Amino acid sequence: MNRKRAFLVLTGVLAAVFLLLGGLFVCAPEAGAAIYGVPGNDRSALIYVRAVAIRDLALSAYLIGLARAENIRALTILCAATILIPIGDMALLMLSGTGGAPHYFLHMSSLLCFAATALWGHRLTRR
Repeated sequence: MNRKRAFLVLTGVLAAVFLLLGGLFVCAPEAGAAIYGVPGNDRSALIYVRAVAIRDLALSAYLIGLARAENIRALTILCAATILIPIGDMALLMLSGTGGAPHYFLHMSSLLCFAATALWGHRLTRR
């Protein structure tokens, strides 16, 4: 497997993760709330979790579409821009005071995955 194919497979894996998260957050918002770091017994929090689900499903669709088109440059830009999502998620958790260390760890992991993917894509496009 060459580097370009490996990059496209990785973005497909990221897309699958966010597709599963989005599906879970839509179908079982209480479980999604627990993963995200907000109270699952608050109606407004559950509505917010569903909004996060729609965002994650859209992100997954973008990743799948660009990976299928094999557009490395666009995937790189998308992954770099997507770093803003976990930063915003962590900021919202800080403001709400509801998140714990495991929640911040998950959001930080997402940030690092997208940062590493963007860096890898950047290196691929520079060749």
